[in-house]
Amino acid sequence: MTIYSIKKLEEENDPQKLPMMGVMGAFVFAAQMINFTIPGTGSSGHLTGGLMLTALLGPYAGFLTMVGILAIQCLLFADGGLLALGCNIWNMAFYGCFISSMLIFKPIINKKLSKKNLMIASILGSIISLQLGAFSVVVETELSGITALPWNLFIGVMQPIHLVIGAVEGIITGLVLSFIYEARPELIWQGHATKLAKTSKKKLITGAVLGAAALILAIGGTAAYMKHSRDTAAALAAAEAASIAESESIAEEQLKLAEAERTNQVIKSQKLRELQNIYSSSGILYDIDGE
Repeated sequence: MTIYSIKKLEEENDPQKLPMMGVMGAFVFAAQMINFTIPGTGSSGHLTGGLMLTALLGPYAGFLTMVGILAIQCLLFADGGLLALGCNIWNMAFYGCFISSMLIFKPIINKKLSKKNLMIASILGSIISLQLGAFSVVVETELSGITALPWNLFIGVMQPIHLVIGAVEGIITGLVLSFIYEARPELIWQGHATKLAKTSKKKLITGAVLGAAALILAIGGTAAYMKHSRDTAAALAAAEAASIAESESIAEEQLKLAEAERTNQVIKSQKLRELQNIYSSSGILYDIDGE
């Protein structure tokens, strides 16, 4: 995909994009440094910026910019790792620059370029790209076999959190694009409107299906997480009850042993006193301890 994007960018032959790629790449790079830890998964979430880059540079230049950002983070900042670079490019660059931008952002914007449509397209596109990316992380981690989390718990944690992150990223992207629209509306990428007229309905349907799938993933993940939490709480309560019952049983046995020991001491004392009385009546002194 990277090689194909390079060829397409060469075909466009637009030298003015290069400075814009550098400026926007630096902006998205800084935004990605803000991480949100996802408890219990060993993973973290952050803004991706793929849709924002595509909205200003087009899908191919935006994708290459994202590849550059992720490569720098991997090689110079040890963020993600070299072995995970391909997965990160797929999860963050591909979904944002090609799926959400082509199927969500472009059809909405080409209907009417306005601040309202920019905000709607940004929020929907960001949510869908992050939901797909989060789901891919779960699948990739499960396939790697290095996670101890069960599937339903992992997806139940990842999807709802990235739903929130996607909404926040969509709002930020919409605000940035709205500001640029006010100042330089010609910078907003709209794709090829002539081709879109024939395929916009199909793309909108595909986008709606993706949106529904993302929503189902988020709701299903939340439900799975809640069910797992209830099951875990019930298991912990049962284990605690069993532990309490075992402790009570041990305490009861200890009480019985102590009572038996006291009874033995009483019997022993009574026998010793009887012996003392016998020896006393015979005129022999006998200590109560038997000495």
